[in-house]
Amino acid sequence: MISLPVDQQDATYTVNPSKIIALGLNYRDHVAESASVKVQGFTGEVPTEPILFPKTPNVLIGPDVPIVIPRFLADYDFDTPRVDYEAELAVIIKDRCKDVPVAEARTHIFGYTCMNDVSQRNIQNGDRSGWFRGKSLDTFGPIGPRIVTPAQIGDPQRLSIRCRLNGKTVQNGHTGQMIFSIPDIIAFVSKNFTLMPGDIILTGTPSGVGPLHHNDVVEVEIEGIGVLRNPVVDECHTA
Repeated sequence: MISLPVDQQDATYTVNPSKIIALGLNYRDHVAESASVKVQGFTGEVPTEPILFPKTPNVLIGPDVPIVIPRFLADYDFDTPRVDYEAELAVIIKDRCKDVPVAEARTHIFGYTCMNDVSQRNIQNGDRSGWFRGKSLDTFGPIGPRIVTPAQIGDPQRLSIRCRLNGKTVQNGHTGQMIFSIPDIIAFVSKNFTLMPGDIILTGTPSGVGPLHHNDVVEVEIEGIGVLRNPVVDECHTA
């Protein structure tokens, strides 16, 4: 279990979702770089409705916990193995809800935090079943460093979002660049699935995604929330 502090409260929150629902291609500049990502389903077309995929709860790790690149990936002998970072704003759901109207979506939010949607691109591109496995390997979902409530965050569509790799800024976006707003996302997701308290919705990543390697340090920073920092280790080097 991961416990995160809650902003402006003398309390911690246990991160324990029944499901993690993520959005692909929710920033126009990330859509534009889709050719460089080389993943099935990535095109230059702006989606007409949110593109959803799951991440399983085993991905979750807290701040400063290593992202582990699995040893078994070496068995595939990929020409260019690629595990990518993706800086994202995460929304944590407050209560059980279904078919939420857009106008009421914000009332169902417990809080916001940073998340890194770590992705194994070779598997994501090669699996006939789609993105599931490449998005859900152990440790592929760092979250934190704290949760900020809707009352404290202000307008969640006016936040800068950045990723740094070994101190260099590699993603530099703004939540106002989302194609689908947070209320629209919650309404769409809840139309398809009943949302439960603690469920996490990932809202997409801006452009600049790229590979992680052994001994890297990756940081996701979102305005008003803080910095989520995680080292990267290759399991082949830890045996």
